[in-house]
Amino acid sequence: MLAEPSASLRSVRGLRLPRPHTEKPHAAYWPRLLPLLAALACVTRIPSFRWPLWSPDEGYLAVQARMLADGGELYETVVDRKPPLVPWLYEGAFAVFGDGTLLPLKVLAVVAQLLTAVLLVGIARRRWGDGAGRTAGVLYLLVSVGLNPEDAQAATFEVFMLPCTAAALWCADRRRWGAAGAAVACAFLAKQTGGAVLVPVAWLLWQAGGARRDVLRLGVGLTAPVLAAAALTHPAGFLFWTVTGSGAYASFTGSELHVLFRALTNTAVLAVACGGLIPPVVRVLRIARTGATELWLWLASSAAAVLAGFHFFGHYYLQLTPPLALLATAALHILPRERTRTAVSVSAAACALFLTWGMLAPRPELAHATRLAETVRALTSSQDKVLFWGIHPETYWLSDRAPASRYLTAGLLTNYSGGRNGPQVGERYAVEGAWRIFRRELADHPPTIIIDDSQGKPFTPARLPSLRRILTVGYEPVGRVGGAVVYARTDR
Repeated sequence: MLAEPSASLRSVRGLRLPRPHTEKPHAAYWPRLLPLLAALACVTRIPSFRWPLWSPDEGYLAVQARMLADGGELYETVVDRKPPLVPWLYEGAFAVFGDGTLLPLKVLAVVAQLLTAVLLVGIARRRWGDGAGRTAGVLYLLVSVGLNPEDAQAATFEVFMLPCTAAALWCADRRRWGAAGAAVACAFLAKQTGGAVLVPVAWLLWQAGGARRDVLRLGVGLTAPVLAAAALTHPAGFLFWTVTGSGAYASFTGSELHVLFRALTNTAVLAVACGGLIPPVVRVLRIARTGATELWLWLASSAAAVLAGFHFFGHYYLQLTPPLALLATAALHILPRERTRTAVSVSAAACALFLTWGMLAPRPELAHATRLAETVRALTSSQDKVLFWGIHPETYWLSDRAPASRYLTAGLLTNYSGGRNGPQVGERYAVEGAWRIFRRELADHPPTIIIDDSQGKPFTPARLPSLRRILTVGYEPVGRVGGAVVYARTDR
């Protein structure tokens, strides 16, 4: 139920007084709206099909899925600082459709965005009526692409996390506490920061009276899936890789100006995409009581999740888009109807701008990775293992060669994966125990080819005694591809 309008709201000229939602549901509502949302979801994801993959995260997931299919064990011989849900999703898609293309994952990303929009429609419609439901769904899909295409169009963790966060609010709004807890757990199992949606869910539980049985249902729904995921993988490894093993990665020290610039840039980019949403929110919600406290909490907890780790990568900001769409809908429900048309028009124009960017953006890093993959295929057989020393694991997938180590990027062995280029990069900042395992892996199964793709970055072998020793003793340079150096084993 909506709160009664405050005195300050009554005195603001041009606002419509909010009233409790009493509209009767229309039988044709969903049959008419769903095709529109589905078409819009497909259009906004067109650039995702432009390239084989958009980001190193997609490459990392693709390589992980292949390793799991070959008998690897998550958090043991297959490792990353992420929960297991999305790697399992990739593994399942590869098992059904083959591992030579990410097309099925791109389609699933469209479905995930559509499902998020549908859930937001359900939340808004229940609160403010049919028109608000349509507004929420359309606005969300329009702003969902409002970042660098590499961040917005990739089929990675955040995209598959968002429907879980929206489902958590949808269930909590209907006092289905067990299902709300399960949705929070799924959001966490897609990416750790998805658990931030627990804040508005807990607020709604408190507002509903916080009965002991409801708290118990929420707690069981939250913990059961997480414990099951830990049991299905490796409990100690699950805890280490998803929670306790990322201290150096989450540190603010190192490259502060670089990280600050990234934060300001991505904030500005998303603000452009939300140019139709921000004005009504600022105009109305700062003075009106609209019963939207949980939406503000959702936005605040999502912002805290973006801040976590102090890296501010663009794809982190996707978590802000669902609560922003609902807050804008709450504001537009009060403002004159022409403001809704303006908000949708501005958002559509911004969406068109980002779609154009996505279709025309060059991908020099993908082109470089493709050349490296072609070189490796020419120098090795399908049974050979290789090592790409860099931060682009997609090269393993593009070359169709197995990695020689469980550590698919130099970042896990140097802490460079956080975007650091300052003092906290080197062997001493690696994941605990990683270099010992890495040296053993390369001694037991020496890679046929090592590609040093550091190109003068802080993780260059010249700054890493262990890797420098491996290259000096057992390998010799045989060529260059762009700025990468190709090393071959001397005993072949």
